[in-house]
Order: sequence, then structure tokens, then C-alpha cells
Amino acid sequence: MTAIAPPIATTRAGRAHLFYLGAALAIAAAVVIGFAPTYYLRGYFHPQRLPLLLKLHGFVFTSWIVLLVLQTSLVAAARTRLHRRLGVFGGIVAALVVVLGTTTALVSVRRDAAAGSTDALRFLAIPFGDMFVFGVLVAAAFYYRRRSDVHKRLMLLATTALLGAAFARWPLAVMSSGAVAFFVASDLFVAAVWLHDLASLRRLHPASLWGGLFVVLSQPLRLAIAGTGAWLAVARALAAR
Repeated sequence: MTAIAPPIATTRAGRAHLFYLGAALAIAAAVVIGFAPTYYLRGYFHPQRLPLLLKLHGFVFTSWIVLLVLQTSLVAAARTRLHRRLGVFGGIVAALVVVLGTTTALVSVRRDAAAGSTDALRFLAIPFGDMFVFGVLVAAAFYYRRRSDVHKRLMLLATTALLGAAFARWPLAVMSSGAVAFFVASDLFVAAVWLHDLASLRRLHPASLWGGLFVVLSQPLRLAIAGTGAWLAVARALAAR
């Protein structure tokens, strides 16, 4: 049997498994690089203790990334039954990501707005947009959980929607130039999914196309909304609560 079975890396399914595992590991690396000074290695870089809310937010966010790597590893190892069992836990973690991500953004903007910063009110559109895009794509991925071709693409794209915060903290001068820089860095993962589809399917899978467009097009939309009077009114109302 082992003599006639093709190695995993030489089959189409095997190459796909390796791509998604590699993408998950690359995402994990991007997160560790970005948050090492302020979270993972905070004791080395900062003497101040992290507030409890930020500790919880970082723990849940990290749990999602670890789960992504674990789930893609299980699929690559043909451990699909365990993968499905962990899916229930994944749904809980995804919900916590949205709740804590939204709460952390609100607490931050309330503090900065109290100090008279209107930039914080504008910036709130970015993390709120992250949580919205992530939540919609994860919900769609769970809806299509029996369609592995759709499910895996949506899960990976949902996670790319979270990467802006990590890339914004990379020790590169270009990342300090604003939201456009870390949006573009995150979109490289969307481009990787599209290139993988073109190489393996000779076309874009609908989940990759529409999910990727949802991620990418939401970014300039958020930047456009952030400076409007309507958004500032909403942000001020949220900050005042």
C-alpha cells in the first residue's frame, strides 16, 4: 500500500493541505513578530504590567491562531474527525475574539477620547471593521463546514482580517506610515490564496474570490467612512457610554 500511494506533497489534495498549513504558520509568525514586544515578551521590553482586559484579548487572539495551525495540521495529517470535534471549540473562540476585540477597541477609544483625541474616534472604524469582516467570514465558514473547499478558504481569509494589528506593530518604518501599509501587508495573504487557486484550479474559487474581495474592499471603505461626520458622531456616542 505505501509503495503505490503517492506522497502527500505530490497529490493535488496534499499540496493544498501543505499550502494551508504553510499559510497558517506564516500567519502565526507574523503575529509573534508583531506582538512580541508588547505581549509575548512584554516582561523583557516593558516593566509595566498589562491590564487584565488586554491579557484576555491577547490570550484569546493567540488561541485562535494556535487553533488555526492545529486545525490545518490535523487536516494535513488526515485527522479530520478530531478536526471536526475541535470545530465546536473553534466557534467559541471565534465568538470571544469578536467580543473581546470590540470591547478592547471601545475601552481604548474611550481613554483616548477623554484625553481629547479625535484621531482615536476615526481609528475606531478600523478595529470595528476587522471584527465585522472576521465575524461574517467565520460565520460563513461554519455554515459551509461540510464543504471543505469553501470552509478552509473562508477560515484562512477570516484570519487575514485580524492581521492589521500585528503588522502595524512590526519594527519596520513603512508600517508607521499608516493604515494603508498594514492593510497591504495583510492583503498579501489574500493574494497568496488567489495565486494558489490559479495554480491548482486554473481559476479563482468563488469562496476565495468573494471572501478575498470582502476583506480587501472593506479596507478603503473603512478609511473613507472614518473621516465622515456620521461616523464621528457614532464613535463619540460609543465612547461616551
